[in-house]
Amino acid sequence: MTLGPIMLDVVGTELDAADIRRLQHPLVGGVILFARNYQSPTQLKALTASIHAVRQPPLLIGVDHEGGRVQRFREGFTRIPPMREFGKIWDKQPKKAKQLAEEAGWLMAVELRAHGIDFSFTPVLDMDYGVSQVIGDRAFHMQPQAIAELAYALMQGLKRGGMAAVGKHFPGHGYIAADSHVAIPVDERSFDEIASTDMQPFRQMIDDGLPAIMPAHVIYPKVDDKPAGFSERWLQKVLRQRLAFNGVIFSDDLSMEGAVVAGNVTQRALAALNAGCDMALLCNRPDLADELLENLQWNISAPSLARLARMHGKLHPADMTALRESHEYIEAVHTISQIGIHEDDMFAEAS
Repeated sequence: MTLGPIMLDVVGTELDAADIRRLQHPLVGGVILFARNYQSPTQLKALTASIHAVRQPPLLIGVDHEGGRVQRFREGFTRIPPMREFGKIWDKQPKKAKQLAEEAGWLMAVELRAHGIDFSFTPVLDMDYGVSQVIGDRAFHMQPQAIAELAYALMQGLKRGGMAAVGKHFPGHGYIAADSHVAIPVDERSFDEIASTDMQPFRQMIDDGLPAIMPAHVIYPKVDDKPAGFSERWLQKVLRQRLAFNGVIFSDDLSMEGAVVAGNVTQRALAALNAGCDMALLCNRPDLADELLENLQWNISAPSLARLARMHGKLHPADMTALRESHEYIEAVHTISQIGIHEDDMFAEAS
């Protein structure tokens, strides 16, 4: 059975019969985990092993584990600071900031890989305009160059730890205040204005080999009347053709308020897939998941399958016991877990 184009979540800390039924459906290709799916490191390893055992090739397992307020697994995992902290360091010591971002990416990857996770939906490439309710300190910086350099360093760290990066939220979610989880944000700027600012980190990361992108549930009416994740203009003409992106496009969550403009859940999934997404996410609504799996008809393309296959975790992951005996790991935990807690002390040590 090949991977399907839908990524779902699971209800609890272990698979129940309904979860298994859904995950065995040919339309499913991945699972996204949340804090509710985490009880302990041992439990998480058992859960991911059971998900991977459901079928062959194994389903992809992803998680939003960016650091700061968006870090799904906490107890037993290193505290990753919000990405804005690296931007603050970049202002004073750009080389040091990039080294730390690379180390944070590696640490994030090896800990997640040790627990059976294939990839994290990170980094955020949105610009920090200081107005977005949902982005905020998840963004690295206001300057596109700082974002691109820090995100590239994080991506290299992820890669060294066996994990692909996912840049989000294309073409940029930072300019407007509305949160697409609970509203339908509208960005009134022209294409040229967006292209010369918010799109620059995406452009640079694509040139640097970014493996995957998640578009925003934001409407840019001067470009298209559909949210970017449902827009063939954004995903095909801009992302695929103009920017020559050949990685995976994941839709943002189809249950979010910013997605309802596309209709019922099946219409939303079709809109995302027809626009150019390789995989559509549906989270926190098992009832809608059942409706979608019953009604969606979609034959996944060979290029999509090839792209998705590259999202499987790389390298043979070390277990946590081996990591804790590693000098590199111990040093990384000590360094990264302190960022943003004792900023003045850290700068004094680094200077």
